[in-house]
Amino acid sequence: MKKIYFLVPYPFGEAPSQRFRYEQYLDILKKRGYQYHLSSFLDMSAWNVLYKPGHYLPKVLKIMAGFIRRTADLFRMSDYDFVFIHREAAPLGPPIFEWIIAKVLGKKIIYDFDDAIWLPNTSSNNRIAAGIKFHGKVANLCRWSYRVSCGNDYLADYARQYNTAVIVNPTTIDTLHLHNRVKDQHNGHMTIGWTGTHSTITYLDEIVPILQKLEKTLNFTFTVISNSPPEFELKSLKYVPWNKTTEIDDLLEFNIGIMPLRDDKWAKGKCGFKALQYMSLGIPALVSPVGVNTLIVDDGVNGMICHTAAEWEQSLRSLISNRALIIEMGKEARKKVEVKYSVQSNCENFVGFFQS
Repeated sequence: MKKIYFLVPYPFGEAPSQRFRYEQYLDILKKRGYQYHLSSFLDMSAWNVLYKPGHYLPKVLKIMAGFIRRTADLFRMSDYDFVFIHREAAPLGPPIFEWIIAKVLGKKIIYDFDDAIWLPNTSSNNRIAAGIKFHGKVANLCRWSYRVSCGNDYLADYARQYNTAVIVNPTTIDTLHLHNRVKDQHNGHMTIGWTGTHSTITYLDEIVPILQKLEKTLNFTFTVISNSPPEFELKSLKYVPWNKTTEIDDLLEFNIGIMPLRDDKWAKGKCGFKALQYMSLGIPALVSPVGVNTLIVDDGVNGMICHTAAEWEQSLRSLISNRALIIEMGKEARKKVEVKYSVQSNCENFVGFFQS
């Protein structure tokens, strides 16, 4: 029986990147005869203060506790066959833990990442930590790994500079157990929606003027699901705090889902998660033509790819005014996720990481 030691940043069930990249495969691994152990760098008490302003002393103490936890991990993984590392073993400093795991303990590392994390991505929330994050360690982790799991081709191309055993492992949706319902698009008030965190809400800046123009003549609600309220002004705006227990119900209020992005190196590394969530629920996705978005969305079939402000406006107008088109696109969107981006369609690809 093969055993897998998961080293991950956050507590189980809390972070989207973890929930939709490996957590939803754990039961499948168990049924296939694998044993596993999960170890998060941050515990729940640390997670609860991580993105709150202030609390500097508790944050420092909890980060220190994470390093102690990681040190203990090194003594616990001796009889494990694989070590699965999501993003990094520790959020700060050079890759000391990973080096010990690969070079001293001789473990087979499966290294997984779903963003262009070798690039600095400094914001007001992480400016202090950014200077000691050692973004260059991603290259080392790729070199030392037995296999590398990347969320899209852009990330995989980077990893292949350092390792030939690179596999594209897309972020996937569990269409049987979680995203297992489809939006009834036939009736009800028209709602355009977006979901994301405080760190990505700035992508809406280019869309707000368009919505301000549309709401003068069209009747719709623009719903934002996030961990912090937006600060822009829209008469049509409705803010819904993100809640894991109501996440699917909240998303099912959408008729149209949007995913604007700026075309830069960081955005190219994104794995289209918002679009996949919308589409899995039978909601057409309107997206910017950045990175994997152009592979996920088939323009005019299951959503629309919007290159300019004029195209964003025209696409929104055409869908708001044509419920039959929304219904047809929603059906095609669900099919695309089931065939290409579901847990079920990607199952063998994921399990393959742990096979000799």
